[in-house]
Amino acid sequence: MSSGSSTETFTGAAPVRAERARILAELLADLDGLAATAVATMRAEIPAYAAREEAFLADVRDQVARHYRSKLAVLLEDRTVTLDDIAFVRRSAMRRARAGLALADYINAFRVGQQVFWESVLSRAGHSSAGHEAALALAAPLMRYCDFASTHAANAYMEFQQYAAAEAVRESRDLLETLLAGTLPTRGPQLAAAQAHGLAPDARTSVLVVVAVVLGLRGAVPRGPDRGADARHAACAAIARTGGHGARTLSVVRQSEIVAVPVLGQGGDPGELCDRLQELRETLLAEGIVLAMGISTVSAGLALIPRAYQEARAVLDFLPEDGGVAALPRITPFQYLALRADDTARHLVDPRITALLDEDRARGGVLTATIRAFAAADLNLRAAAERLQIHPNTAQYRLRRIQERTGRSLRRIDDLVELLVAIALQDSLPPGTIRGGKDWPP
Repeated sequence: MSSGSSTETFTGAAPVRAERARILAELLADLDGLAATAVATMRAEIPAYAAREEAFLADVRDQVARHYRSKLAVLLEDRTVTLDDIAFVRRSAMRRARAGLALADYINAFRVGQQVFWESVLSRAGHSSAGHEAALALAAPLMRYCDFASTHAANAYMEFQQYAAAEAVRESRDLLETLLAGTLPTRGPQLAAAQAHGLAPDARTSVLVVVAVVLGLRGAVPRGPDRGADARHAACAAIARTGGHGARTLSVVRQSEIVAVPVLGQGGDPGELCDRLQELRETLLAEGIVLAMGISTVSAGLALIPRAYQEARAVLDFLPEDGGVAALPRITPFQYLALRADDTARHLVDPRITALLDEDRARGGVLTATIRAFAAADLNLRAAAERLQIHPNTAQYRLRRIQERTGRSLRRIDDLVELLVAIALQDSLPPGTIRGGKDWPP
């Protein structure tokens, strides 16, 4: 089948055909040199290629040469390119995808290769009218070859990426189930997946476990039967990017919840990780995804992940209906016990204390803040006043009011502890007293 190029020109058909044959013959003779020029141009124009090792670039040169050879065969035989001509494209595209090359860089390299070839055609056309017309006649079939080959190369690249992504999700899910069962990966894909996420089984790796649940969708989130699943996968992908030191966090959609195992690393601060997760929740909230997140205590070693998972799930119960971030690394054992208290514990609080705290909360919490400051200052009145930025006489007046209303003296340890317990129990009650992020617990 003809490629459709015409040699009926102002100069005459015979001279143009002769120039066309000459140009193509010269290109074929210099095929290896052209391929080398193309790769050098790719390295100069595309940073992703400039950073690659010689073995990768040698493979690129081979593929460019094969494209040029196929292209010249189509042009010399004056026919349309077929899939048989570019059968090698699929394997080469998959090798680029497997090497981690971005699709944009891959297609850009394809463009560079076409540009180098076309510039060589123009340079060989010379200054004669027949040469110019021969080059012009080659433009259309060259464009058709480029469109055909680049389309199939991009499709093959995307097919492999989709396959690789599905495999990665499957391996991550299998790895998580293994870790939650209390077993450590020892070989094969699971071990490779663990190492890729910084989860080294042979070291006492410090990790946390995060359990997240999508509570609802708001605003601009697309509607449809799968929008809940889409929101979970979007949140899962976002959590995977919260790892420190450039590491990718193991993050998996597990039925209705998202489970992640971020690695702290040596000397890592769990508070910083909690901050990143809080910022992530706020970002997702702005995008219409309402999330509740529970964060476990730090576990020294992968064998403790099952326990950490139970912690993260349990702490979700502390959050209100509109979600938030409940982070165990941010609270003390005392606060945790207060949050876990039942109604019986609250009934044990002296009604006089309850009445004072309820009234004080309605008026801004001045007396509650004084009790906390006095305890934090180790019962030092002057230090407590400085902490509150008030005069010591004002602080003393507040202590007298608290004692008159409750019958408890803040200078007696038992009485002070009872007041602090009552405050903690009050803080654990809704509405609006358990907030997400840095304000949880209050």
